[in-house]
Amino acid sequence: MRDDHATRVLHAAGKSYPDLVRLRAGTVPSAPDAVVYPADHDEVAAVLAACAEHAVAAVPFGGGTSVVGGVEALRGPGHAAVVTVDLARLSFVREVDARSQLATVGAGTTGPEVERLLAEHGLTLGHYPQSFEFSTLGGWVATRSAGQASTGYGRIDDLVAGLRAATPSGTIATSAVPGTAAGPDLRELLVGSEGTLGVITEVTVRVRPRPTTARYEVWALPDLAAGIETLRELRQAGIAPAVSRLSDEEETRLQLAMAGDSSTAKIGRAYLAARGRAHGCTLTLGFEGGADGVADQRARVHPVVRHHGGVALGSRAGEKWRDGRFHGPYLRDELLTRRVLVDTLETATTWGDLLDLYRAVGAAIRRALRDRGTPPLVMCHVSHVYATGASLYFTFVAAQEDGAELEQWHAVKAAAGDAIAAAGGTITHHHAIGRDHAPWLGAEVGPLGLDLLRAAKARLDPTGVLNPGKLVDAGPLPGAG
Repeated sequence: MRDDHATRVLHAAGKSYPDLVRLRAGTVPSAPDAVVYPADHDEVAAVLAACAEHAVAAVPFGGGTSVVGGVEALRGPGHAAVVTVDLARLSFVREVDARSQLATVGAGTTGPEVERLLAEHGLTLGHYPQSFEFSTLGGWVATRSAGQASTGYGRIDDLVAGLRAATPSGTIATSAVPGTAAGPDLRELLVGSEGTLGVITEVTVRVRPRPTTARYEVWALPDLAAGIETLRELRQAGIAPAVSRLSDEEETRLQLAMAGDSSTAKIGRAYLAARGRAHGCTLTLGFEGGADGVADQRARVHPVVRHHGGVALGSRAGEKWRDGRFHGPYLRDELLTRRVLVDTLETATTWGDLLDLYRAVGAAIRRALRDRGTPPLVMCHVSHVYATGASLYFTFVAAQEDGAELEQWHAVKAAAGDAIAAAGGTITHHHAIGRDHAPWLGAEVGPLGLDLLRAAKARLDPTGVLNPGKLVDAGPLPGAG
């Protein structure tokens, strides 16, 4: 256990925009009284039992990368103190069953360590969220994460075969059988539970052989609508590449601007202009697998992309995206230093409603920030593709409103959340609920759904010590006035 000032501050918040603004201002509203580092499932269970007995709140902590207020160290009502339960010591691969393509991994194992340990067996999980360098397997499962290659490998909920979790009322463990009709799936109750029902300590995941070939390439398309139709056709035909990422016109324009004025960039822009794609969209496709499989998939994908007006830009741009796929958060930190508001939000809906949702949310963000005198740049991309629909991932950039940074953020967050709910999108596709999305959860799952989640929490966590203020019992958004 540690209770020094630096450790407490490092565990006080995650990586959301409000978290970073408050940390930079030195106004952290809450910090744990201590941080504990259990070494195994039994020690986690003992910590939770002690917390329940002494009315001490317990906040599970993996990589600390939550962008929705999911790891804020809140005491909750009636709790004398709060401890953060850091799972860093639960980093291991307990068992690998290569024949069944299953691996049991500790919840505190970070993304790079997951891949390193599986590589020793010639395997991969293939889960690469933007927070990959620091986030953990347990955090992915607790927040129902989606990786950048989820179109090919599946979301984390697709990859979880079984899990083990400690709760104040005991242990829940689900088996990794390939299928069962033994009632509702308790695994699904814990996946996405955000540490409010239990602390996930180990996960059995579905793995596959490491790819021997990877080919990343970029295409230019006439507009977003053409790109969406391309992705829909590829996914419904069962040939969408592992990475299928479509940037809208604004995001493409920024990408081209950030390429600078090198001779290569100038040639690229001239080529796009000559082909009538100077103001279009870019589609990044990442093919992974065996050499023959990649070649066959590319041969089937390319005619579809060309049919929708795609112009090949080659693999150099694709490899550049792959090399920088985790760099976004670092750029955000630099922009914050320069007094720039930059944040993201994401949603998903069906193919039939995707463009309407895109327009509605973009308009809501622009209107909210223009009304405050800080007109934004709003960009969007599609990065997770399903047979029935796709996700939308928005990035917005504006000048910070001096003295009202959190009020400014709250205004745009509320406007975007209301627009998503009104258009029938999900309030979160892969960032989870935490505190920030809680106001819209009821509209998505209904009053009875909320009651059902609260009933599960009451049974597993009767004293309410697990991650107070998140998911079903979250309070107002930070900065709401």
